[in-house]
Amino acid sequence: MKRRNLLVAGVAGALAAWWLRPGDRGANHLPYFSKLGDALDDAACARPTLVVDYRVMQQNIQTLLGHINARFDYRIVAKSLPSIPLLETVMGATGSDRLMLFHQPFINQVARDIPRADVLLGKPMPVNAARNFYREFDGGAFVPERQLQWLVDSPERTRQYAALADELQQTLLVVVELDIGLHRGGVASDAELLSMLQLISDSPRLRFKGFMGYEPHVAKAFGPKQLYRDRAMAEYRHYVDLGRATLGDDWPDDVVLNAGGSPTYQMYDEGDYPFNELAAGSCLVKPTDFDIPTLADHAPASYIATPVLKSLDELRIPAIDLGKLYALWDTNRSQTFYTYGGYWKARPESPAGLHYNPLIGRSTNQEMLNGSASIDLQADDWIFLRPTQSEFVFLQFGDIAVYRDGRISERWPVFKENPVAA
Repeated sequence: MKRRNLLVAGVAGALAAWWLRPGDRGANHLPYFSKLGDALDDAACARPTLVVDYRVMQQNIQTLLGHINARFDYRIVAKSLPSIPLLETVMGATGSDRLMLFHQPFINQVARDIPRADVLLGKPMPVNAARNFYREFDGGAFVPERQLQWLVDSPERTRQYAALADELQQTLLVVVELDIGLHRGGVASDAELLSMLQLISDSPRLRFKGFMGYEPHVAKAFGPKQLYRDRAMAEYRHYVDLGRATLGDDWPDDVVLNAGGSPTYQMYDEGDYPFNELAAGSCLVKPTDFDIPTLADHAPASYIATPVLKSLDELRIPAIDLGKLYALWDTNRSQTFYTYGGYWKARPESPAGLHYNPLIGRSTNQEMLNGSASIDLQADDWIFLRPTQSEFVFLQFGDIAVYRDGRISERWPVFKENPVAA
């Protein structure tokens, strides 16, 4: 009796498992991606390519401007849009010359190629990185003592920058980083801020320019996000009031009070806040990490397009040939596609239903993707992925292919590590 019960239970379990097996998630390209693939073919593209949809990006820009609504200045986060022509396009559409930069060679490139830019560092740099900027800076219309603001996050770094300013006989603008809840460094006490302001005041060549308070934790917090926002802003306001009272007449008329980021910028559509400029960049191209409620009205504008090198109507697994059993259980493993390159910070987007194979693993050379028999992909066809982020990922493919009016209208070079030799 017990054996029979076990047998019945086993059969029932097997039937239940079979009933719960994954359904067919595959489909062919939507018309948008078919047309994008045709445009890449017409432009003779034949390797992994980063594509930006110009029209969608412009729509995202207008969405951003509609939220900011001239209540704050807008600072463009260049690490998320790492291309001079791309930045020029956003600057022209927004009317903003304010950039936030995070890498010393890129500061030199912007100083050379966009000399009207007002640059704020988005992270504190080792003092030798700042020294290297001045060593490589070859003059021109960009004036660092008016247009370049270094970020300092501690009394020690403030001392280092004061010494560098004396060494260079150069005025350095400094913005103080505030810890308003992210806890990734920056001023976290009144005593620390007062010490830094005193060091800046004592230096003949440092000039206090303002504060930066970054608060991306607000968008990821559990519970009411407005509560965390208000706590962060209360801390920010406290430090602004302390700085203004301490500096008195030395408080700058053109003070920079920076906050925000793509995940949080829409949380300041209404209300009174202590900052005067918001920073954002990723929301304009919207990688998958930014598929969040606070950016629901932004649309994806960037894709990785990569050619199919090999198309197989089965799944083959080396050494242990479990491919047929794997596909029998999951029809979405029925076909195999190998792509030109891979292992990017990206997720398959089109055709629908493609996914990486966890048994084979990832590859930067020929990435394996599996899909169901519903997907019709042949060698030399295109697979499209959405980047999970734009910073760094955009730098991996050479010139950006700009998709506009149904064709690849132009190519935008990305930032170079060695702008002097570019």
